[in-house]
Amino acid sequence: MASTVSDGGDSAGRYRRAQRGLTRLLLRDAARLRRLLNPVRLQESFPDWLSAADEVVAQYGDMAASLAAQFFEAERDAAGVPESFTPEMASRPPPEQVEASFRWAAHGIWVPDADVQVEPLDVRLDAAQRQAEAVAHRLVLDQGRETIRQAVREDRQAVGYARAAALGACSFCKLMASRGMVYATAGTAGGDADGSFLGGGTAKYHNSCNCCVIPVFRGQRFELSEHAAEWDRLYQEYAQGHPGDQLRLFRRALAEHDKHPLP
Repeated sequence: MASTVSDGGDSAGRYRRAQRGLTRLLLRDAARLRRLLNPVRLQESFPDWLSAADEVVAQYGDMAASLAAQFFEAERDAAGVPESFTPEMASRPPPEQVEASFRWAAHGIWVPDADVQVEPLDVRLDAAQRQAEAVAHRLVLDQGRETIRQAVREDRQAVGYARAAALGACSFCKLMASRGMVYATAGTAGGDADGSFLGGGTAKYHNSCNCCVIPVFRGQRFELSEHAAEWDRLYQEYAQGHPGDQLRLFRRALAEHDKHPLP
C-alpha cells in the first residue's frame, strides 16, 4: 500500500518550524545592518552595508540549504525508497543578484531631485531596512527551496514536489499550494503563470514568502492538508474557468469564505 505524504504532515510541520527558527535568526542579524548606514555619510557607508548584506545572505543561505538537504534525506528515508542518493546543497545566489536586490530595497533612501518632497531620512532608512529584511528572507529561503527542487530533478526515485503554504499566506501562495503534488519543473511551480498571476521569481516565491517544498517519492501518494483542500475547493468553485482573472476571483473567495485571513 502506498504511503501518504502531505503538506500538513508531521514531518512537514517540523521542517516549517525549523525554517521559521532559521528566519528569526536571519531577521535578527539583518536588522543589525541598519547601523552600517551612516545618515551623514550615506554614499560612503552604502558599500559596507551592501557587503555586510551579502555576507548575511551567504551565511544563512547555506544554513537553509543544509536544512533542506537534511529534510529531503529524512523524507526519502521515511519513504523507504531503494538506492542511495545524497542531495547537494544549492549554490548561493550570484553576487550580482544579491547586490541588485539590496539596491532595489534601498532605492528609496536617495532623493532624486532637491525640489521633490520626500519623507524624512530616518523614515526612508526604516523603510529600506524593512525591504532589505524581506529581500534577505527570500534569497535565503530560495536557496533551501532550490536545494529540494534540484534534488527532485536529480533523484530517480523522486517524482515531484508539493508546495506548502502557511495558513496566513497570500492568495497566490495559497493557490500554488492548492495544486498539490504537480510540481516537477519551475514552469509547473508558477514560472509559466506570468501572464495570469502576480509574483516575482522563476518559481514564484516573493519577498517574505514562507512557503516550503515537500518532496514526493515513488510509492508515495500525496494528499492535500485540510486547509489546502479547502483552498482548492474555493478556487474550483469561484475562480476556475476565468482566464486572466483567476487570482482576483480567488482572492475575493478567500476573503469571503476562508477562515484563515489574508495578510
